[in-house]
Amino acid sequence: MTQPGAARPDWRNQPERSNAWLLRFMVRLSLLLGRSLSRVVLHGATAYFVLFAPRARRASRDYLARVLGRPAHWREVYRHLFSFATTVHDRVFLLNDRFDLFDIEIEGGEALLQAMKGGQGVLLMGAHLGSFEVLRCVGRRHPDIRVAMMMFEDNARKVADALRAINPDARQDVVALGQPDSMIEASRRLEQGQLVGLLVDRSLTREDRVPHDFLGAPAGFPLAPWHMATVLRAPVFFMAGLYLGGRRYRLVFEPIADLRGAQRAQRAAQSRQAQADYVRCLQAHCRAAPYNWFNFFDFWNA
Repeated sequence: MTQPGAARPDWRNQPERSNAWLLRFMVRLSLLLGRSLSRVVLHGATAYFVLFAPRARRASRDYLARVLGRPAHWREVYRHLFSFATTVHDRVFLLNDRFDLFDIEIEGGEALLQAMKGGQGVLLMGAHLGSFEVLRCVGRRHPDIRVAMMMFEDNARKVADALRAINPDARQDVVALGQPDSMIEASRRLEQGQLVGLLVDRSLTREDRVPHDFLGAPAGFPLAPWHMATVLRAPVFFMAGLYLGGRRYRLVFEPIADLRGAQRAQRAAQSRQAQADYVRCLQAHCRAAPYNWFNFFDFWNA
């Protein structure tokens, strides 16, 4: 948990712009009209953010300039924000198991299944890149595979509220971080052969950051999840559900490190190396699908 007095990073100071009533209304509207018709609303939401959310607009333009290697046009900023709105909207259908509405390809699935042979659990290190809910299609195609998310209590409450609004019957397995038994529970899940996912591109405090070159400039990434990974001693994969436009998604799995043999004396070096490999992987996928990065704050100077 965040220590008292610890400096809060920039993204944690941003206010929430949604509420439960609006979410329930959008869910009902979307399920009533279907994905194609209800997407019309997304253009209004995107236009609102382009016009009245200067912070998000500036962050989008800054990121796009870095990933595209040139100044971003306003149409590209609009496309970036519209991609974000689309993934939020598609969450309604994915959490209601409407996979028939989407064309989801899986890249690296065989490598992941190979790593899980013999009942081995795997850590999935993700980012605010694309849609995490697309991962649910793995459970649809492989019913014996369970997925759990590690997150802090305040995030877990928000996820639970969103799930109740979108689909009260949808289940989200959550391992609460910051609790005395967090590591024990995560280790138990891995021993049971589950996939345990974390989003590791944001830190809870300003102090827990290590700079890495990311899209041409140093940016701070949290190191604590990687220390945890060396203690849990499991295979680690990068994971992202990239939105490719229309109804297309690509679910990517890419091996980063196998920490099953991690020794105590080597943990610091192994965690830093695994994090560096993760950042390089994240950068490559940002360049391949540039409109999927959804950190709408000054990531490089946070």
